[in-house]
Amino acid sequence: MEFEKLVGIYNAKGSLIGELQYFWGKIRGTAHCALCDITHGKLKEKASFKECKQGLEVPFELLHLDELNPELEKFINNAPCVIGVKGNSYSIILNSEELENCKSDVGAFSDLLNSKISLP
Repeated sequence: MEFEKLVGIYNAKGSLIGELQYFWGKIRGTAHCALCDITHGKLKEKASFKECKQGLEVPFELLHLDELNPELEKFINNAPCVIGVKGNSYSIILNSEELENCKSDVGAFSDLLNSKISLP
């Protein structure tokens, strides 16, 4: 299936309070987001992830739980995940287990994502 857009959904809220809650939870071991670990280093987005996004033939948007439209809100319980969008159709391309299996590695993420979105 050829997608018009990809959306990565973080398992975290994007507000300042949400970011602080996630940061504190990560320190305490009560919060985790495999997609966050793939896209970000300690303080900012990884350069290798920026390159990964730029290398895709389809736009890739990253959203937090509190930034989702009604169609994407249906995937909150699947977060973190990557959703493919084509018209009014939304489908999970990468689930949380697959993201976890990337072990924070952008290269592994890129290879897996490309294998899922490439046409046969």
